[in-house]
Amino acid sequence: MLAIAKAIDALNELLGRIIAPLVAIITIIVLYDIAMRFFLGRPSDWAFDVTKMLFGAHFMLMAAYGLRHHAHVEVDVLKRLLSRRKQAVLEILGYAIFFVPFNWLLITYGWSFFERSFSRGETTYGMVSIPVYPVKGVIVFAAVLILLQALAIVLRAITGLRKETPA
Repeated sequence: MLAIAKAIDALNELLGRIIAPLVAIITIIVLYDIAMRFFLGRPSDWAFDVTKMLFGAHFMLMAAYGLRHHAHVEVDVLKRLLSRRKQAVLEILGYAIFFVPFNWLLITYGWSFFERSFSRGETTYGMVSIPVYPVKGVIVFAAVLILLQALAIVLRAITGLRKETPA
């Protein structure tokens, strides 16, 4: 089980490190657009839509990386007071009752959201028509990565429970 958890961690670590520099690209596009406004008195036709989509993709794709590094909000004030065994049980129950169903909904509705956008050839409404469906597809991909990372956390909790259970 730990091998599966480590493989999921490695996948999300790799993708997180690849996707993180996307912020620099977004920044360059924003600076370009500011320069166009300042020097030419007119913003570009495409920069706002592109930065909005790239930031949305960046935010979604970094979520699993954030979960892997415990960079999310967690109510650990009470959790810290519990024994390791009770912490593991709480973690398993929390992911099973709240996290997994939410993620399943995100995947299910995200897929129909993507599918509808793809079938209609949805584009942005600006002067430059940029396809929207790739970014909507990111919702599903990111939700799967988040779900995998949750699986890794639960597998570690189960392994921790097994180690503390007397034989």
